[in-house]
Amino acid sequence: MKKMYIICAIILVLGITSGISFFVIRDANAQIPDDITLVTMNNEKFTFGKADKKLKLVEFIYTHCPDVCPTTTQRMNMLRNDLQDEGVFGKKIQFLTVTIDPYRDTPEALKKHMDALGIEDDGNWLMLTGDSNIIKEEQKKIRELADTFQFQYRDPGNGLFIHSSFTFLIDENNEFIEKFPMGEDFNRQEVFDVIMDEI
Repeated sequence: MKKMYIICAIILVLGITSGISFFVIRDANAQIPDDITLVTMNNEKFTFGKADKKLKLVEFIYTHCPDVCPTTTQRMNMLRNDLQDEGVFGKKIQFLTVTIDPYRDTPEALKKHMDALGIEDDGNWLMLTGDSNIIKEEQKKIRELADTFQFQYRDPGNGLFIHSSFTFLIDENNEFIEKFPMGEDFNRQEVFDVIMDEI
């Protein structure tokens, strides 16, 4: 009987270990497809494969979000100030905010969102959405981008999206480095330290 418990325990440990390894390997191999092109808050095209060779901190949001999204963006704005003080923001790293609600979050809406949160539009923090003329195609692109990092979201029909709560640090080649919690769990100092280590 004791042997049976030991065998079961070993199988359980192996199962947990292989499960964790799967997620670690999956994240480590995540890379944004080069051909994904979205539209910035200034109605300019942004193609990931042609982006500046900098680290990027990527968040997925929607502007009608009542809690997690604006909290994360506000904390990222404070982090931005820390990185500016170090002289690396814009030179070594930029921020990307991608809406998961491109139908409502037009470039104009994202621009207003930036202004409301006191985010300076200096070209180093881009808010990305889809082209409203081909919104269905753009929604697919945003879904593909989110799927790269297993960022899950859906609209239950009331306009208040249910979504994952992670931000993502990617390297100069748009490959995954690390993920961080959103909202109140977004630890500005921890993210700052990881970014500075990568730089």
